[in-house]
Amino acid sequence: SSATLTEEEHEYVIEAVIEESRGRIPVIAGTGSNSTQEAIVYTKFAQKKKANAALLICPYYNKPTQEGLFQHFKAIAQEVDLPLILYNIPSRTGVNMQPETIARLAQKFKNIVGIKEATGSLDQMTAIKDLCPRDFLLISGDDAITLPILSIGGVGVISVLANIMPQEVEDLVRSFEAKDIKKAERLHVSLYSIIKMLFIETNPAPVKTAMNLMGMISDEVRLPLVKVCSENRNKIASVIKRYGLIT
Repeated sequence: SSATLTEEEHEYVIEAVIEESRGRIPVIAGTGSNSTQEAIVYTKFAQKKKANAALLICPYYNKPTQEGLFQHFKAIAQEVDLPLILYNIPSRTGVNMQPETIARLAQKFKNIVGIKEATGSLDQMTAIKDLCPRDFLLISGDDAITLPILSIGGVGVISVLANIMPQEVEDLVRSFEAKDIKKAERLHVSLYSIIKMLFIETNPAPVKTAMNLMGMISDEVRLPLVKVCSENRNKIASVIKRYGLIT
């Protein structure tokens, strides 16, 4: 979890991913913080290293007002030319950025280009589409409702599931774009069980467990996160085996 990285590690991760991608795919660097000044430092670093965009979470713990949220993102937007994607996830930050605040930012700052929305509220997301400029990007932050978000004008998903099933996540979005709604519906429903399993405990521990079982990475997490319990590890193994990801 980026919240447990030191400043040096955070910058190392951004730089390493950009170097490894070698321009083959766009890199959106996570540069958010509950300290505006720290977020500016990280975002400037991402721009210097030629990231394609930055993802900025709403400040957590300090629970700013809507005006505080506006001033936070304004301060960052004025310091860089990099495309910025806001990230609204009240379950982790303790504050919900309202559609009016999002629209105000989108209208005033051309480099604020989209939002990763993880409120779970299609009503709020529809309001965002209604209030923001037509080219403002609505991106799902929740694999379980990517298809409904696409149906109200979303453009894709910043995904947990794609760490282990990237092709299927892409197929769902591409099927919708190609107007093959039935295929998109089938994929949406078929992926539901594994998506739910990836959130059996606090993210990212379950997805790291799945990736570990698939031989991809270590399942190490840093305190205060802990590895999933043995019972849930067995449940994850059972589900990913059913999906053909391990034998």
